[in-house]
Amino acid sequence: MYMRIFLLIFIVFLLCSCQPQSHDHTLRISATNWLGYTPLFYAKEKGSLALIDIKLINVVSLSENMYLFKAGNSDAFCGTQYELSILKSQLPNVVPIMLFDRSNGGDMVMSNHSISELQNSTNEIDAYLEMDSINFTVLNDFIYKFNIDEKRVNYIDRDQSAISSLTNNEPNKQILIVTYMPYDSKLKHNGFKEIISTKNGLDLLVIDALFTRTEEFIAHKAQFIALKKLVDEAIASLHSDPKEFYETIKPYFTDLTYEDFVTELHDIEWINKELEDALKLRMQESDFSTKELI
Repeated sequence: MYMRIFLLIFIVFLLCSCQPQSHDHTLRISATNWLGYTPLFYAKEKGSLALIDIKLINVVSLSENMYLFKAGNSDAFCGTQYELSILKSQLPNVVPIMLFDRSNGGDMVMSNHSISELQNSTNEIDAYLEMDSINFTVLNDFIYKFNIDEKRVNYIDRDQSAISSLTNNEPNKQILIVTYMPYDSKLKHNGFKEIISTKNGLDLLVIDALFTRTEEFIAHKAQFIALKKLVDEAIASLHSDPKEFYETIKPYFTDLTYEDFVTELHDIEWINKELEDALKLRMQESDFSTKELI
């Protein structure tokens, strides 16, 4: 344990001594409570992030995550290529530098009605989602796929914390919820059902990664390399002892049981190691750059 800590500190010191630094503050990384980012939470709780001078900022929505980064209040953020595409028009120098996972069922549409009931009705549909995020793309894909009249849809912008508190207390009212793990667990208990996901029915590529500006990557490359090592070690710890991993990150997911945690892990695919050729091709087709990836 002490040897690993010493090596991390030594790597950061060695690389930093060879590179100019643009900041004198702790490197700030923001992330939502998506299960794919739990390796960061694990590293934080183990005290490892502090050793390489990284602060993790926990946010409740993907939109807040982007705005925090755009305003300069975080130096890197965790998100998908869809949030990246929104930022690119204003910050063309933002690049992906580290991969976490691919959603394989972790992003979904939930409802209190079946797809056929939604199709065959003329009633209005209240759709809850985070507008400036992958949620919007998921919802539009669903609407297009099942030929639902968009004029029937009321778009209601909420963060996932607020969305997860919705209850099915008006069963005749048609509700759509675009969400992601682990918020779906609470919604299931509140009377909603998954009707489609990135595993079943939605042909969307959703990649979760760490993004930063090119100049930040150059200035803090040593820390990002050390962080990548910690992420890989955390994922290895998850595989070897999922119970210990869960107990470590549990403070971030108070409503998530261990059983639900293990079940929902099947809906993400870790891509922190070697990428398959087919996935590389899909990433290229989606204009997802791999040039700066650690």
